Amino acid sequence: MNLEIDTRLVEAYRRDGFVHAPGLLSAAKIAEYGAAVDEAVARRKARDTRTLDEKTPYEQSFIQCQYIWEDFPEVRPLTFHPRVCGLAAALIGAPRLRLWHDQALYKEAGGRETEAHTDHPYWPIAGRDNTLTAWIPLQAVDLDVGCMGYVPGSQNDEAAFIDIFTAPGAGKALEARYADTPARFVPCAPGDVIFHHGHTVHMAKPNRSDRTRRVYTAIYFADGARRGGDRAHPSVDRDGIGDGGVIDGAATPLAWPLPDGRLPTPAPWPEMTGRRAQHAKLLGIVPDTAG
Repeated sequence: MNLEIDTRLVEAYRRDGFVHAPGLLSAAKIAEYGAAVDEAVARRKARDTRTLDEKTPYEQSFIQCQYIWEDFPEVRPLTFHPRVCGLAAALIGAPRLRLWHDQALYKEAGGRETEAHTDHPYWPIAGRDNTLTAWIPLQAVDLDVGCMGYVPGSQNDEAAFIDIFTAPGAGKALEARYADTPARFVPCAPGDVIFHHGHTVHMAKPNRSDRTRRVYTAIYFADGARRGGDRAHPSVDRDGIGDGGVIDGAATPLAWPLPDGRLPTPAPWPEMTGRRAQHAKLLGIVPDTAG
């Protein structure tokens, strides 16, 4: 599929490290995709009956369900949508693009802020300009519901690992570092997509509304990228890709252009018996291969 790319979006992304693409998808399609993601989240989280107050600070920032394209086929047309993936490829200048993983990030009513961080340090992918995330709201998102904020130009700096998982408040030091360049918060309408660079500092407002903020995201990277380091991650560990190896396994299929125009078929998950893996399956963060 040939796409007409707005060069202004590419210029803005490369200047600021993020870009807001209004109306990239139709509102009608977002409603359809949103229903599929809602179903995925509901089924994945069925066993997690905790209240917001009973969750960890990280979990209070959002409900997280990863790799839902794999066990919910109705989500796949969004994950691999040609307008999303084609623009993502153009933004990073990649002739071919792969999926790292997708995820739903649903911020519950009363959910806390998402602390300032950069993404790439969480992923064992070598290189600095070959990853980006598509942030796709499934509803209107404003300052009260918990819209995203991005520090323009921060993609040019060295990205540090910020432990937003177990160290509440860790992101505040990063905000202080950019006190002279405050984050730019971006309200969105259904059909809008925001793309941000793997090194861009970003965060989200708390959800002060009485409804859940529903967002789907997908992380993409340039085909040909190699694994950088031995940090554990299912997107490379499932395919046995070692440090320095090209990341081209079944867990990270081509997203643009799609081979023969066909949506990828996911590979089976290996049996995971470790405590951390069992916890992730119980909470619906990753697919439960045992059903």
